[in-house]
Amino acid sequence: MSSFAPETLLHIGSFPITNTVVHTFLVDAILVGTALYIAKNTTLIPKFFQTAVETVIEGMYNLTESIAPVKKQAAAIFPYVMTFFLFILVANITSLLPGFGSIGFFEDIEGKKELIPLLRGATSDLNTTLALALISVFATHMLSIRITGIKDYLSRWFSLNPIYLYVGILELIAELTKIVSLSFRLFGNIYAGEVALGTVSNIFAFILPLPFLFLENIVALVQALVFSILTLVFMSLLTTPHHAVEGEHH
Repeated sequence: MSSFAPETLLHIGSFPITNTVVHTFLVDAILVGTALYIAKNTTLIPKFFQTAVETVIEGMYNLTESIAPVKKQAAAIFPYVMTFFLFILVANITSLLPGFGSIGFFEDIEGKKELIPLLRGATSDLNTTLALALISVFATHMLSIRITGIKDYLSRWFSLNPIYLYVGILELIAELTKIVSLSFRLFGNIYAGEVALGTVSNIFAFILPLPFLFLENIVALVQALVFSILTLVFMSLLTTPHHAVEGEHH
């Protein structure tokens, strides 16, 4: 992997289709296909695959309830948390499959032939992780307005009291830093891992890359959990009525 930017495979009009976009479509197809398969094959006595899926969903929902104990909060937050977790996990895991970054075609770039891979991990593209972070923060604020009401929502940031107003402005700035934190944390860990794994694989074709591959699978799971849990915490905080938070501080 030679650059931060994904490689463009073709254009549809003026819209570039990059190898990370192709992987994103592939991940979407896997998730949608799996959901349709489960919906058509759900039984009262679950088989192994159904049991595994239900265990993961139940565990994530219990985690959501433990952080957002109000039933209305948990029910509204859970779909976002679960979606982020599944998308990021599947994207991270599938990007470690053979062929990613190694199967493609050569192009002459500045007099040198460079490999343009057909597939590249979606979460190794800052555009993807930035989009996920923006969706996370935007959805958090929309849920806050829907659950607590516009009046309570605005009271978090704006007040006639100069001190509270100053604190509110600082908190608004902190909301922007969430976007940077969520996007760069996920991108940095996945991109660095793929570069390290690619470098080791180029030097040692057999055996030695296996520990790195195992480590990257752990990183893939951890990063999916970190992004999802941080989103869960942010949503839980902003969907708690502001007056209730103030009452706890007093």
